[in-house]
Amino acid sequence: MSTEARLLVRQVRSDNGRPWQQRLVLRGLGLRGPGSQVSVLNERAIRGMIRKVLHLVEVTGAGEASSAVKPANGAKS
Repeated sequence: MSTEARLLVRQVRSDNGRPWQQRLVLRGLGLRGPGSQVSVLNERAIRGMIRKVLHLVEVTGAGEASSAVKPANGAKS
């Protein structure tokens, strides 16, 4: 059994009208549109990707997943 911490990332907003970098991050995470969800490893690089598109996704997971990714620069969540 795997002991790796995982995060469940669900896209809740469309990437229409967003910069191409944000579109690439969503594709890199494996998200294909609003309503799609993926399970990813809770790693530093993945958390950085999620932070770039935090306004477009919801993040949940085991235990303290809600605090796994925090908005940067004092942004309200």
